[in-house]
Amino acid sequence: MKLFPVFCCGFASLQSLAAALTIAEINGNKFISPFSGQAVANVTGLLVAKGPNGVWIRSTAPDNDQTTSEGIYVFSDTVGSNLTVGDIISLDGMVSEYRSNDNYLYLTEITSPRNIQLLSSGNKVAPLVIGKDTISPPTVQYSSLDGGDIYKLPNAVANISGANPVLDPAKYGLDFWESLTGELVTVRMPHAIKVPNRFGDTWVVGDWAVTGRNRHGGLTMSDKDSNPEAIVIGAPLDGTRNPAETKMGDGLKDITGVVTQAFGFYTILPLTAIESTAPVSAAASASSLLSQRKCKAITVGSYNVENLNPTSAHLPKVAAHIVDYLRTPDLLFIQEVQDDNGATDDGVVSADKTLSTLAEAIKALSNVTYAFTNINPLSNADGGQPGGNIRVAYLYRLGVISLYKENPGTAEDAIRVISAQSKGHDKGKGKGKGRSLHGKGGATPALSFNPGRIEPSHEAWKDSRKPLAAAWKAKGGKKPFYTVNVHWSSKGGGTSLHGDLRPPINGAVEGRMLQANVTGSFIADILAVDPAANVIAAGDFNEFAFVQPMKSFSTISKMVDLDEAVGIPIEERYTYAYDMNSQALDHIYVSPALARHKATRFEHIHVNSWAADADAVSDHDPSIALFDLCGN
Repeated sequence: MKLFPVFCCGFASLQSLAAALTIAEINGNKFISPFSGQAVANVTGLLVAKGPNGVWIRSTAPDNDQTTSEGIYVFSDTVGSNLTVGDIISLDGMVSEYRSNDNYLYLTEITSPRNIQLLSSGNKVAPLVIGKDTISPPTVQYSSLDGGDIYKLPNAVANISGANPVLDPAKYGLDFWESLTGELVTVRMPHAIKVPNRFGDTWVVGDWAVTGRNRHGGLTMSDKDSNPEAIVIGAPLDGTRNPAETKMGDGLKDITGVVTQAFGFYTILPLTAIESTAPVSAAASASSLLSQRKCKAITVGSYNVENLNPTSAHLPKVAAHIVDYLRTPDLLFIQEVQDDNGATDDGVVSADKTLSTLAEAIKALSNVTYAFTNINPLSNADGGQPGGNIRVAYLYRLGVISLYKENPGTAEDAIRVISAQSKGHDKGKGKGKGRSLHGKGGATPALSFNPGRIEPSHEAWKDSRKPLAAAWKAKGGKKPFYTVNVHWSSKGGGTSLHGDLRPPINGAVEGRMLQANVTGSFIADILAVDPAANVIAAGDFNEFAFVQPMKSFSTISKMVDLDEAVGIPIEERYTYAYDMNSQALDHIYVSPALARHKATRFEHIHVNSWAADADAVSDHDPSIALFDLCGN
């Protein structure tokens, strides 16, 4: 909602100009108007659109400079009451820069309009077709202030409002959209790249070049490319509402509207609600990976089940996904498992009922029996919904997978790696009550607890989920294999990719750096004992594979991104859709022995990112892999 104008930057004193300015001159060729805070007179423009709190006018004397917008917003809830689209008017007013949040970019506008003169009516209004009447949006970089990478560290070393760079709309996405603010534009042949948010705001691309297009029509982010060519379609100006059922890949009718800044993003406010013309199927295929139910071919899945508790309405659907799409994997890493009474904050921390209810629902659909293991956290110590006590957990198929000498730790016990020799001699010095898990033959990594939490008292895990490590045996296997189930800190507190701070703030990235170091060091300890050990780290890392926390994790642990190991195309590496990007927050990383094994396979199952919002079961997609875990 429009609250009040903000004058910024002190570019000029408050005084009337002697000569009339064109709209392009008012906008200038930077993000902030050179006339911010000045009164202007005799501004002439063609009225191209009306909204509830103002009108948009276009210059009648364009300068043919692609760096200067020919349109501007006139903020006033009365200015348009006696005007019609197609009118040419002149007015006086104040040049203002407005934003509703300090992290957003400013919108140049004219406020306090007066002396409004109707010069003519019935004039033709023709929108600019993006990519035809304008250049096409850049496809890689957002801003000259990002240093070539919006995830570069440190974040927030500059801000656009302070630097106010000259626009380069052919190179930088934010510059492109800024050069069109206030303009009436048309997006030809648009399609949605994700589901709308709860307000109906819908991200689209049109008939222009894009990068990262995946097979379903979304745009997948990659290293140094987070898709600035996409644009969000906001609230229609006529009071209609964009449809809620739009999905990734759906073709839409051409969209005409005005370019503005809204809620931290460049946005097109359409004249009327968007309309789907070519909806695509949301049906995802079940996994093609088949377990042999013995060590030679074991399936391992990972799924963030989004605040699951025994009474969750989506629990039966989660069970159905596990059965129908993951084909009841032998071992399943799950994240966001709440305690037995969900968000009720009464000290309950056990999730046995949550996990048993899920296991029973799976059995009812498949006749497959799962056991489960987890470690209850301290109350309200692991973040997430207050009282929910989310944690990571494992489900495993009885008769196929078993914990290798089960010896669970507690919430405060720190699991450690011990070098166990064939004679049973323990070189490590244990701490706490945990006993070593001794292998037979050569040096075999042993764990002080099984399962156990990794350094639960470390500052890295303050208000965050502690990783759960375990050692397992697969049916017929000669050696144990090892797992680490993670749910790192969320990106809460981050800033918009279209925001003022550059590079944008990647929320809690410093915390994930610590978590990467702690998690990676634990795995490195396993591989230091046995470089050929089979190790799987999976879950919701809340980070992208090409950003520093994941790079550090891989370097420290020597683990390999399974997407890379099996050669999944970059465009198909996603488990989540957020704003303009299909992206992978969920990963499976494996030790070198598994990465190079010819039996290793991997798939992402897009049951949720392709679905309409009402049909999605979780905000994450599950993934599943196939491994030889015999340990020969």
